[in-house]
Amino acid sequence: MKVNVTEREVMDPLADFGGEKIDLTEIPPEISKISLFDNTKPNADTILETIGSELKGIEIIQAEKPAGCGATDDQLQLAAQGDVSILAIGDCGSCTTWIILDAIRLEKEGVPTISICSHKFGHFARNLAQSHGAKDLRIIEVIHPIAGQEKPTVKEKTLKIIPEINKILGIN
Repeated sequence: MKVNVTEREVMDPLADFGGEKIDLTEIPPEISKISLFDNTKPNADTILETIGSELKGIEIIQAEKPAGCGATDDQLQLAAQGDVSILAIGDCGSCTTWIILDAIRLEKEGVPTISICSHKFGHFARNLAQSHGAKDLRIIEVIHPIAGQEKPTVKEKTLKIIPEINKILGIN
């Protein structure tokens, strides 16, 4: 079989940043509760469950939203009840977009966030955050793929990012 490959110039869908810079909310020195914000993508719950099980002595608030859209005000209010909100998972174009945009909305409300994206979408997530004025948004990359993987595999991948999460949270 013969395939013709033609290079084309395409437009980057991310606009150059020209608006207001968003200052991220600092992680508080004392954390008593963390919201785990599940976008209901396959295995997002496993990632957040694994992270939650490693957060000893911290109250966990479970928040949930649909993957293909932004969070409602009520969903954001629930996620905002934590001293920090951890959002998962960005592992495709639309869900990565909404994880980042929801994290930015929480940051604007004064809630520090950590967004979990697969490494295949980390670059896109950072570019999107930057295009919305949140260049330094906390984004942690987990090894792709996540969807379609068995729970033990996803848990193993998640355990590899726990040290980075703990470092951001100031947990030894």
